[in-house]
Amino acid sequence: MKRIDWRALAAAFLAMSALVYAVEFVLFKDIKEIYVWFLGCLAFLPLQVLFVTFFLQRAIENAAREERLEKLNLVVGAFFSEVGRELLVTLSNHDQSLVKIRKELVVRPEWGDCEFDALVKRLAAYDYGVEIERVDLKKLREQLVSKREFLLRLMGNPNLLEHEYFTDLLRAIFHVMEELEARDDFSKCPPADIAHIQSDLNRAYKDLVGEWLSYMRHLKKEYPYLFHLAMRQNPFDEVASVIVER
Repeated sequence: MKRIDWRALAAAFLAMSALVYAVEFVLFKDIKEIYVWFLGCLAFLPLQVLFVTFFLQRAIENAAREERLEKLNLVVGAFFSEVGRELLVTLSNHDQSLVKIRKELVVRPEWGDCEFDALVKRLAAYDYGVEIERVDLKKLREQLVSKREFLLRLMGNPNLLEHEYFTDLLRAIFHVMEELEARDDFSKCPPADIAHIQSDLNRAYKDLVGEWLSYMRHLKKEYPYLFHLAMRQNPFDEVASVIVER
């Protein structure tokens, strides 16, 4: 692409301005009026610069950021379809305390921001506790390793810079995968080591639930038809069915 010669462009604009003032002088023969208008335009110039560089630029940046976030939500959706939903089922099935809040996690079509905000506060006080003794760590390792390439592609997405929490979630999942891969026989791991893995699982579990709820809120606002499918695939709804019966 040919580069713009900014000096030539500036000279052209100055020549155009001088030509307009010259025509105005020839037509009206009033140099004082031209001078007054020139000073008025010159006085307004800083405001024009402020408007263009601050307000207009801010509007452009916000529009670009919203577009990037929309693309990121597509990435988040792909994550839950490919990895997240299955992982949520695996971890939540071994959380014996989940019975305390399971019904609250069944998102409804009539929910608004108030209901979502209330659930966010409820989850902030929830003690995530995966009972690692009941988890098939070997199977979980295979489950995560099989998705390694997909997760790596997600991590390479530049739009992740706009979503710190989702990036933290991916890091937590990668860490769990690396911890599991580093061990050959889980039956030989001492209690302290198992407790360490459990802590990593709970961290990933907590981030996963939070991101899932945020994604459900986004679908509810922007894509009702996708939200309807997500409700029928809710990993916390024990009677959820993808089949539409009514």
